[in-house]
Amino acid sequence: MNSTNRRHPRLDLNPAFTNPLRFSLMAALSGAESLTFKYARDFLDTTDSTLSKHISALEELGYVQVSKGFAGKFPQTSIKLSGAGKRAWRDHLDVLRAIAQSGPAPS
Repeated sequence: MNSTNRRHPRLDLNPAFTNPLRFSLMAALSGAESLTFKYARDFLDTTDSTLSKHISALEELGYVQVSKGFAGKFPQTSIKLSGAGKRAWRDHLDVLRAIAQSGPAPS
């Protein structure tokens, strides 16, 4: 603990979102009802396998929901934030704001 007996806010960051691709995916999903896998891949400028790996990790944590269906005759995978994902993302952003607004302790 520091001299004021307060923990630094960085200790409350969600480790699931410290990866830049996961952070970017969560940000993209937070601004949409859902995204198709193809749109997310192209928007985030990544590969199918990399995106799939990160979506799976977020799905295992309960932060995203994946649904598979068809658009016409073509298979389509959609991703959206779960309720837990929305809360976790909001909390993570709150911690980032707290870090940005915290200054050094007075001397």
